[in-house]
Amino acid sequence: MTVLRTVIVDDEAPACELLQALLAAWPAVEIVGEAHDGETALALVREHRPDAVFLDIQMPDMSGFDVVARLSLDAPPIVVFVTAHDRYALRAFETSACDYLLKPLDADRLAITMTRVLDRHQQSGDDAGSALRALLAHLRQPGPEQVVVKVDGRYLFLTNEEVEWVEAVGKVVRIHGGASVITVHEPLGSVERRLESSQFVRVHRSVIVNRRHIREMQPWFRSRHVLILRSGTRIVTGRTYETQVHDLIRARGVRSHADK
Repeated sequence: MTVLRTVIVDDEAPACELLQALLAAWPAVEIVGEAHDGETALALVREHRPDAVFLDIQMPDMSGFDVVARLSLDAPPIVVFVTAHDRYALRAFETSACDYLLKPLDADRLAITMTRVLDRHQQSGDDAGSALRALLAHLRQPGPEQVVVKVDGRYLFLTNEEVEWVEAVGKVVRIHGGASVITVHEPLGSVERRLESSQFVRVHRSVIVNRRHIREMQPWFRSRHVLILRSGTRIVTGRTYETQVHDLIRARGVRSHADK
């Protein structure tokens, strides 16, 4: 019997446990790792080189899309996204060969997915690599040029360039753009999902920054940094977002202290 070595990634432990229980009905599946965040997921994939990854889309520090974007095309895994929102699934899979599972999970839908995954597993590595390249190309297409927010019963259409940075303050979110500040009554994660991921980066649990408005980055205490925006605003990054902050300069071919 062909063994399908599998990694499960979901930030919610009960979701991982349910998927493990459902996959237990498939003798061909061997679960070689479980992760609750993107960085751990990437480490598991590098270590175990699994045949398939069941990957949650919505995670706090790194989305499933971000994880896929950092996967190597050397012995690529089959990617199955798991999501509670079909709008994310449709965006990624209508033009790709990968499958997805909608939460809440059930055995019947998993059976359809497993048939596709096992069929794919029989393909050559070149076919699997082509499928992953197609998915990456789709995910890296330019995103929305505007973000729409509801303020006092009306909807504001803001261009990406208008938004300099976004912060969560208590139960509200403040969107900063020049001298103006727009307050919206929704969680920061909700606003973040509507921002273009290639242009905006989360640098603190309560702060998202438009990378095109960053003028300077300075080292700070305890592995943190200070970002100085073109408007003069100074933002101190969070320690748990060190990877995202270093990626700001790695993407431009500059080595950070963490690389030395």
